[in-house]
Amino acid sequence: MDIKATKIELAKLILNLESPALIERIKNLLKSETEDFADSMTQFEKEEIEIAIGLLKEGKRTSFDDFLKKVS
Repeated sequence: MDIKATKIELAKLILNLESPALIERIKNLLKSETEDFADSMTQFEKEEIEIAIGLLKEGKRTSFDDFLKKVS
């Protein structure tokens, strides 16, 4: 079955649902699958990522083994 036919079939199934709880679960699933994880990040987390990217561009890297030693 091609994607268009699958979408139509899915839409028909959803339109025939009577359970508000199930409709809400489907809605939440679809939203969670399409949301960008960055939208839920704090400003601090975004800034930390930008700092890390800058360090990588400058060639300042830490090996994974060294990282594990620091956090262990």
